[in-house]
Amino acid sequence: MDERERVARLKQGDAEAFDQIYAEYSQRLYGFLLRLSGRRDLADDLFQETWLRLVRHAERLRDDSDLGAWLYTVARNLHHSRGRLTRLEERVRVELTQTPATGDGGEQAAARMRLERLEAALLELPEASREVLLLVVVDGVTQDRAAAVLGLSHEALRQRLSRARQLLRERLDEAARSRKSG
Repeated sequence: MDERERVARLKQGDAEAFDQIYAEYSQRLYGFLLRLSGRRDLADDLFQETWLRLVRHAERLRDDSDLGAWLYTVARNLHHSRGRLTRLEERVRVELTQTPATGDGGEQAAARMRLERLEAALLELPEASREVLLLVVVDGVTQDRAAAVLGLSHEALRQRLSRARQLLRERLDEAARSRKSG
């Protein structure tokens, strides 16, 4: 079956077409993600999400889509998005779990102010957003365990976490803009 035929069949929900595409690209795609991320757990998540995106968006593929390019592009974009979120999570974790014990008074005061701004931004979030961030980002609870704690499906938790991260980023950006203009 040629590429156009596989795309057409995939768009119609043909499981055999999906299986053929998976067989052709899965090993190389996983290897790409593993080398890109350097972490097996992260590569596993990104790999799974890439294939879920293909299933979710199959009917919107162009008839002349290059499936390999599409899959690698999605995988790469997911990796970059995850990297941005990881940096935000690390910033939140550091701010909430470390109190300045060393440094001069100015450094300690600046760290306390950052912590206060972060805690204020967290308090502005809806409770559902705040609790998912505290569980996953601050306390390091796995997403599966957090989903069980919150009584959510894994997909619902991922969506809530994504939205909570976005809301927190917006609150922190708003606070930064207010400080600069005020």
